[in-house]
Formats: sequence, structure tokens, C-alpha cells
Amino acid sequence: MDLIVVNANLYTVSDIKRPKTKDEMIDLHFIENGGFAVKNGVIKDVGKTDEIMKKYFNEACEIIDAKNRAVLPGFVDPHTHAVFLGTRQNEFKMRLEGKTYMEILNAGGGILSTVKKIRQASVDELALSLLERIELFFEWGTTTFEAKSGYGLDFENEIKMLKAIKQVNDAGKAQIIPTFIGAHAVPVEFKNSKEKYIDIIINEMIPYVAENSLAEFIDVFCEEGVYTQKETQRILQAGIENGLKAKMHADEIKAIGCSELADVLDITSCDHLLKITDKGLEAMKNGNSIATLLPGTAFSLKESFAPARKIIDFGIPTAVATDCNPGSSYTESMPMIITLAVLMMDMMPEEAVTSATINAAYAIDKAQTLGSLDVGKQADFVILKDESYLFIPYHYGVNPIWQTYKKGKKVFDASSTDN
Repeated sequence: MDLIVVNANLYTVSDIKRPKTKDEMIDLHFIENGGFAVKNGVIKDVGKTDEIMKKYFNEACEIIDAKNRAVLPGFVDPHTHAVFLGTRQNEFKMRLEGKTYMEILNAGGGILSTVKKIRQASVDELALSLLERIELFFEWGTTTFEAKSGYGLDFENEIKMLKAIKQVNDAGKAQIIPTFIGAHAVPVEFKNSKEKYIDIIINEMIPYVAENSLAEFIDVFCEEGVYTQKETQRILQAGIENGLKAKMHADEIKAIGCSELADVLDITSCDHLLKITDKGLEAMKNGNSIATLLPGTAFSLKESFAPARKIIDFGIPTAVATDCNPGSSYTESMPMIITLAVLMMDMMPEEAVTSATINAAYAIDKAQTLGSLDVGKQADFVILKDESYLFIPYHYGVNPIWQTYKKGKKVFDASSTDN
């Protein structure tokens, strides 16, 4: 063995081989005074500390004494726009003064302001910025995250963003799940000819992305004033036909029938869902789609939150994500998202943890290797500073992470940052 973790209040969030729903989300599978053994970055054994020590103590390996702290799977963030340059604090002030998200976008701000910066940058510059941001994800306990393109809005720059993600993944330290979202906004140069841009997405971008394995997912911002339900269906269908899995920004600002596509297409997750309808919920349940909720965005935009309680009670599995981006949710902190899920969306703490781990792993189709501390999965885990996961939403506004491990290697240690 390479390392063993002992003396842990261990919450394995055990995988049941499908996304958890309803009461299943409450069971975090607690092992008091638990431990586990790791070899080559993979969990080889899980049990009580005395059992683990008896089996592996004589092996030359590192021993991590959790000292009765809580140990959880590393957080999985299934929806981010983490590849960006620059910030948009002036737009934040504009929103506080009464401007809406769509008003800012239609005036050339929002997504379009970040597009300008992306188009001026090189792949190396984008990769360097992303590498720096990864350290913040690790600091807040996230060991895997999804990242989208969508700030290029033309062939060259959408591909450039995806190549930056690939460059960082190839470096080996991080695990980023790439998503192509050329249909994130309508570029200024196609403001009066959106159909031409859609044709470019379908006939040029998607085939190139798929052929060169630059993304695992395709996504569309399905929203009034952006992409209609019919346009979204056409784009997602093209992605699916090219071997990409589908996600969708749905029902965030207005309900225009986006989530209802889950009953028509194979959509892994529908995200946002602030305005989800009963018809949309029924379609998602029939289509086995995951509801990825982004409370940080509602919080930052001062909007009503997604109806998490209704979604869970409907029998739809939920995941939660940061939506990390420079405009509407500038945070890398999954503990903050868990706190908002509990205090503002009426989720129980256990449901929020499940949504940030195993269900989030299903939302990026990586639950076979991530999201729980089960034998055979990657040794991605966090050790909290306190003895219970309850301290995440309870002691809010502080970082609860003591150490973060990716594939059994320490990538963050709070003690090394203390003064």
C-alpha cells in the first residue's frame, strides 16, 4: 500500500450504482473510527481503523491520522465556466443598481465582455490562468470539476479554450471534464444572423471537437433571447450524433420548455432550473436526467432559488455546483454552495453532501471512478477541520477543509497556509 488513512469519522457516501434520490440521499454511510488503504491512487480497502491497521501496518506506507476529523469524498463540481480571463466587478455593481442579467448581456456586457478577453489570449495564457484557479478549487475541497468553453463564440476561440483544458489535463495534476458550449450566447457578428452561427456550430465546431476528443459533453444556454427550445434540440442532437454527451442550461430566467427536452433527448443533466415547471420535472424524471442546481448564481444575481425540495420530492436526483464564472457566480467554493443549498434551498445537509459528491459524479458521467470512497475508486478525499460534515453549513463563511487529496496525493494542506 502507498498510504492508509486511520482514525477518521468516515463518510464514504457509498455508491448504489445509480444517482441517489429521495431518502437515499440522506445515507452518507458513516463508519466511526474508520479508515481505508490506497495503492497507486486507488482505494483498495475500507473499514474500521483497527482492521485497516492490522492488515497494512507492517507495509512501508504513509499513515495519515485523521484524528477523529470527518473524511469525505473530494467534492465534484459538475458545472463551471472556469476558463476565463479578467473579472466583471463593474457589472456586479450595475446589477446592484438595478440592471438585469439580460439587459447587461444585450448591451454587450456579460458573457460578451469575457469573449473579448478570450479572443485576445493564447492557449498558454488560458492554461496558466486555469492552473492558478485549480489551486483554489483544491483549497476548497474540489478534486474534480467540469469546465466549459463558451467564451470564444467562434471556431478558433472555442477550440482554443478546449485546447487549454486539454493542456492542463495533460499536465497531470488536475482532472477537468471538458464541455463544449459554443451556443453560450450569440456572438455580436451574428446578432442578425443567428441561424448562420448555428450552422457553424453544427457543421464545423461539433465535428472538429468530437474528432479531436476535445470535449466529453455538449451544452447549450437554452433561454429566451439566447437559444430557443428548437434551436437547442437541433444543436444537442448534432452533438449526440457526433458522440458527445448532452447537458443543458435550462429554465434559469424563464421557462420556455427547455427541460422538457429531457424526455426527447438523452440529456445527462439539466442545470439551473430556477423556473422549472411540473411538465419539465416530469420530462426530467422520464428521461433520467439529473438536476444540477447552482445556488451561488441565484445568490449572486439576487434571484429566487431553484425549488430543490420539490425536485427531490419528485424523485429526481440532484447535484450541486458552483457555476464558477466571472459574471454571475464568482466562487470556487463548494462548501459555500453546500451552505446555500442547506440554508436557502431547504436541502438537508446530507442531501447537499450527496449532491456535491456521488450525484455530482453522475452528473459528469464519472461515478464509476469518483464521488464516493468505495473500493476500486480513485482516492480523492478531503479531511475536514472538524469531526462532522455538519460544520460545513453550520460554521459558514470559513474554509472547513484541513487537507485535500487527489488520487492519494496531497494537493492542499491548511496547515501550510497558516500564519
